[in-house]
Amino acid sequence: MVTLFNSRLLWFPPLAFPGFSRIRGRRGKLGLGLKLGHECCRRRMAYSASVKACSSSVKVRDHVELSEKERKIFDVLLNVVKHFNLQTQLRVAGGWVRDKLLGRDCYDIDLALDNMLGKEFGDKVYEYLVESGEESKEPHIIKSNPDQSKHLETAKMRICDTEIDFVNLRSETYVENSRIPTMKFGTAVEDAYRRDLTINSLFYNINTNSVEDLTGRGIADLKAGMIVTPLPPKATFLDDPLRVLRAIRFGARFEFVLHDDLKKAASNEEVKAALAEKISRERIGHEVDLMVSGNQPVTAMTYICDLQLFWIVFSLPINHEPVVKEDFDRLCIAFMNAAWNVLQQIGYSTFNDDQRRLLLYASLFLPLRESNYMVKKSKKVPVVNNIFHNSLKLKASYADMVISLHTAAERFTGLIPLLTSNEDFQDGTSALDEEFITAPLASRRRIFAGLILRDIKEYWRAALLISTLLRCTVPDCTRSSIDGYSEVDQRVALYRRIEESIVELGLENVWEVKPLVDGKAIMEVLRFKTGGPQVREWQGRVVKWQLAHPSATHEECLEWLQQSNAKRAKLN
Repeated sequence: MVTLFNSRLLWFPPLAFPGFSRIRGRRGKLGLGLKLGHECCRRRMAYSASVKACSSSVKVRDHVELSEKERKIFDVLLNVVKHFNLQTQLRVAGGWVRDKLLGRDCYDIDLALDNMLGKEFGDKVYEYLVESGEESKEPHIIKSNPDQSKHLETAKMRICDTEIDFVNLRSETYVENSRIPTMKFGTAVEDAYRRDLTINSLFYNINTNSVEDLTGRGIADLKAGMIVTPLPPKATFLDDPLRVLRAIRFGARFEFVLHDDLKKAASNEEVKAALAEKISRERIGHEVDLMVSGNQPVTAMTYICDLQLFWIVFSLPINHEPVVKEDFDRLCIAFMNAAWNVLQQIGYSTFNDDQRRLLLYASLFLPLRESNYMVKKSKKVPVVNNIFHNSLKLKASYADMVISLHTAAERFTGLIPLLTSNEDFQDGTSALDEEFITAPLASRRRIFAGLILRDIKEYWRAALLISTLLRCTVPDCTRSSIDGYSEVDQRVALYRRIEESIVELGLENVWEVKPLVDGKAIMEVLRFKTGGPQVREWQGRVVKWQLAHPSATHEECLEWLQQSNAKRAKLN
């Protein structure tokens, strides 16, 4: 049984607050450090009162329940300390402690050491395992990389087939105009206070078999469902503005409330400027991608919008057209919310992880699908491309697929009447050759739907879902129609009807169907001396004919090629 650390028994001498060294390093004034120490005390007392006034809404365990594997890992670590007489306190830091207290599984074990570097302890673990006859590999060293928010060297190794990170406790000192701190050995208290959030500042002390809440607020915040910084939020965010996005991400993930002081600091102009100027776009993109891939992406984007950070995170090129209107950020979130609500109704498992992620990005940026900017005074580039390439620095394939989803969704909106009406529908047939215009309705349905699916492939369901959003200019998922169905219900019904039609037409995996004849065969039958545009044109016509005649054979396709070519020759 692991008992909770009783924070009321802690006594902090005035200069023990890590805020002392942080402020002194940043401002160079001792008085400010002392002032911050008193400010921490004041905030702590005021916060305790606010937490008591807030009814507990989150179930938090009063102890950590170790799995059998975790117990074996910790026994090995304690045996290393005993074997080498190290006098080292072993603490599991951060997210693992938080998740265990919330009753969630966590396999990310970060070990914080009070008197050794991570590599030094990792070497001792390796030596002990080898002496014990256990198979093991030497620790792998991850060098510090401030640009990737890796401020301290970390040793990694596997114990009981689980990867463990070893790092020393540390304190941080920041300087002006840099989010990269000067690191040094610190106490457990200093390490706890340097953390981004109080819920991430908890330790599990392996030696004493106890949870340590060294800020005195971590467990209370878990119980209250509150996102709070250990130190004053504005100073915390100015030191490292990326913490603003981390606070948003954790708030959305756990459905916790952002503390009022934190929200005020996050929307402060100085903090917003620091986020735009000090943080690499790769790090911003990484945090955003975690939000969009998480369990509450709409909540996360709403926080970003409410804190007036939307156009800082998703920055636009200067010369984009048309100009973004006021509250356009909220329109983006409204579309994402509409897509999210439909997604919940049709089944989250309908899409794989990448499809869900890109579906949500595509819905978020749907209002920007017609916005472009000029490159080299002559080339128009979609604004969405700039957001992924420059604002978020995410994969180029993300931008390509989101733009493709927008295009496919627009095409689906033209297809919907053709698939939902029993009458012969002629609109949109101008894209077909004359011989296909007169084809039976079922054949034209296969051609139009098949062409879309062959372009978008396995993402066709995502494009179909987005097309249901385009049926309404501004999504309003609370408004009811005259027949009593909400817009969500209508979109879900439309999605399922079109999906069913596509499956009934036998098109579900049509992009995997190979053409009955290839370019070489076309050249031989039609006696073309060279390839080029005319061959590509006929390849496209072959695909349409094959979609209209799903049971046709290779020979029948060759015969059609000859007949069709002869008809066109007569017309010319």
